[in-house]
Amino acid sequence: MVLNKVLELFCVKKKDSKKKGKAINPLCKVAAPHPTANVSTNNSLLDPFSSGNGTVLLVQKHEPECSSVVSSMTRTEYGSESDGYNLFNQFDVVQDFSDHYYAKNSPGKTSKDWVKTIQNEWKLLQKDLPESIYVRAYEDRIDLLRAAIVGPAGTPYHDGLFFFDVRFPSEYPQSPPKVHYHSGGLRLNPNLYESGKVCLSLLNTWWGTGCEKWGKSKSTILQVLVSIQGLVLNDKPYFNEPGNKNSANTAPGEKYSLAYNQTAFLLSCRTMMYSLRKPPKHFESLVARHFHERERVILDACDAYISGAVVGSSSAKGTKHPRDNNRSFADFKKSLEKYSELLRKDLAANRTHFLKLTRDSPAAADEIVECTSS
Repeated sequence: MVLNKVLELFCVKKKDSKKKGKAINPLCKVAAPHPTANVSTNNSLLDPFSSGNGTVLLVQKHEPECSSVVSSMTRTEYGSESDGYNLFNQFDVVQDFSDHYYAKNSPGKTSKDWVKTIQNEWKLLQKDLPESIYVRAYEDRIDLLRAAIVGPAGTPYHDGLFFFDVRFPSEYPQSPPKVHYHSGGLRLNPNLYESGKVCLSLLNTWWGTGCEKWGKSKSTILQVLVSIQGLVLNDKPYFNEPGNKNSANTAPGEKYSLAYNQTAFLLSCRTMMYSLRKPPKHFESLVARHFHERERVILDACDAYISGAVVGSSSAKGTKHPRDNNRSFADFKKSLEKYSELLRKDLAANRTHFLKLTRDSPAAADEIVECTSS
């Protein structure tokens, strides 16, 4: 398989595909000390219901000078790795990068040291990705990556899939990677803009000091992905906004945070529908399998929140919505009823699609029985 050969080229053995990835605290060490990421933004809080479209930078395409060895070796001698519906490896190498946000950005003049640095990034991702983050690298454009991050439990983003396109500039690692969020035109977090901008001190897109900023000898793309999952997609994203931090642990602040979580969950539901209807290339099977397996949990959470459970508790037995905010809750309930019904239809269509694709595979059938009976 192509990944095995590429990793052999990089002197790396591929891990067992059935082995779970390691859970990583974004503030712990991964091969090098991790800087603490400041997840504040430099703009005032925008209307969570506003929308906008990102601007794609169009430049003439150039193939990276130093990717040709990897590309020709993997493509000519070993073929390409397919994304089966029975298995979705956490890290893999694919070919078509045509829908990548940075596909038309020139990688610029590269060097052997640049290639070696990216090889080390591949090794680290292949070895230490948490089980809820998935990455695809591109054999013809080793300067590009795409990542899918599962929203953490206990947050308004639980069970969602969030996609990010990454580019290693020619001056990497002296400069941090470029990261674009697939927003679908939605602002569901103070750090994730409708335009796709990701505001994070580790990316030097927000202020920070010392180890909070990108360090050429310390920072990695793995740290960036884990920081987005753990520090940006957190349980109280309202306080990511620097102007709101001082109100944390106060009655007004918690009230606004609760309302923000409601809005964030609504937008997360819309993001789920966006992913189901138009999954990014090479992640189609992940989208189908993930939402097939999580369908019941997602819909049960919607029902619980409509019944008054606080967003993030994911349980009908969770903390109930404060009685002194009934008007806000009534608006949220009405909107969630609308979106949950639309989401229910998309999830049903996905279930039919997934079962049809896996019907002829005994291994897939066993997996379906296992996940539907649990």
